[in-house]
Amino acid sequence: MQRERMLGFGALCALSLLVAAGIASAQAQGAPPAPPDTNAGLQRQVTLTPAQQLQETDTYLARMESARSSVRRLLEEARAQRDVVKTLCLNDKLNQIDVTLRSARERRQSLDLAVKRDDADLSSHEFTILGVLRQRVEQLVAEANQCIGKDADILGETSTVTQIDPGIPDDPAFYPPPIIIQEPPPSASVIK
Repeated sequence: MQRERMLGFGALCALSLLVAAGIASAQAQGAPPAPPDTNAGLQRQVTLTPAQQLQETDTYLARMESARSSVRRLLEEARAQRDVVKTLCLNDKLNQIDVTLRSARERRQSLDLAVKRDDADLSSHEFTILGVLRQRVEQLVAEANQCIGKDADILGETSTVTQIDPGIPDDPAFYPPPIIIQEPPPSASVIK
């Protein structure tokens, strides 16, 4: 028994040495791998001039307004159909689009001021944020198009069928008697 334990301990030590040697040789061969990119594609050089950024921003805002109008039409249709679930979903998406659009308009004004001051860095910053807001509106429109209405449209009408087995007795004589548990009232004094 002790011999088997010694062999197991020896194998464990040898394995530990091999792993340690592998790690040491991997560190000696080169630098550690570069960390993953955490920018998620948000950092991008803008190659447009500030005046072109203003023109592109106007295009963004027009698309956002058009997207808002389409979601508004969907909401009106859901209200006309009296579909409460779809109405709530579309109303939420429309509210989020309105907030995003309001923020985009404010950023457009900030971009305009940056262009007038000839501040290229600030205008690039505002233009990048406007691009993110445009993407947010596109995402909200996609979510609005996926709003689901009445469950009956998806699952179909449901019905319940009840079947009672005729072999089950329905005679009250077969029911067990109710069990009544009665506890004595508490005594009023400690002395009897």
